[in-house]
Amino acid sequence: MASLFLANLAEHLRTFERLPALDAEIARAGSLIAQSLAADGKLLSCGNGGSAADAQHIASELTGRFIKERRPLAAVSLTTDSSALTCIGNDYSFDEVFARQVRALGRQGDVLLAISTSGNSPNVRRAAEEAQALGMPVIGLLGRDGGAIKTLSDVALVVPSDVTARIQEAHILIIHTLCGLIEHELQLA
Repeated sequence: MASLFLANLAEHLRTFERLPALDAEIARAGSLIAQSLAADGKLLSCGNGGSAADAQHIASELTGRFIKERRPLAAVSLTTDSSALTCIGNDYSFDEVFARQVRALGRQGDVLLAISTSGNSPNVRRAAEEAQALGMPVIGLLGRDGGAIKTLSDVALVVPSDVTARIQEAHILIIHTLCGLIEHELQLA
C-alpha cells in the first residue's frame, strides 16, 4: 500500500491534470480584477476556514507585492475584522457576516472573489447576492460542482474535485495565477 503522502500526491496530480480546462476563465477573472483596479476599484474577498485564509492571502499579495516591487493594489479580505464578524454574526446572523460588509464597503466597479470549496457556503452566497445587487462582478472560486454560488458568479472557477484538500491546493495555484495576471495586465511586473 502506498504511503499517505504518495496517495495524496496521486490524487493531487489527477485533480491538477483537469485544471487546464479553467485557463480561459482564469484569464477572464484576472482581467476583470485588473480592470477594476485600473479604474480605482477594489477586490473584496471572502470565505470560511481555509477559504478565509485564501481570501486573506490574495488581499495580502495585492496590497503587498507578488512578483516584483510595485505600488499597492486595493484589496480587502472580509474575513479579518473579528469585531465586524462577531457584531454582525451576533446582531443578525452568521449568514450575513460578509453580505453586510459588501453592502458597506463595496460599490459598482469593485469585484467580489467568493471562495467556497463546496460552492454552497450560505454566508459566501449571501455576499455574492449582495455584490450582484450593487452591480459588482462576482468571481466564484469554487469546488465540487460549483454549488449555488456558481449560478451567482460572472466567472465561475470550479475545481473539479470532491476532496476539500485538493480543491484548496488548486485554489492557491489559481490565486497565485490571478495575482500574476493582474500584475501583468496592469504592467506592474
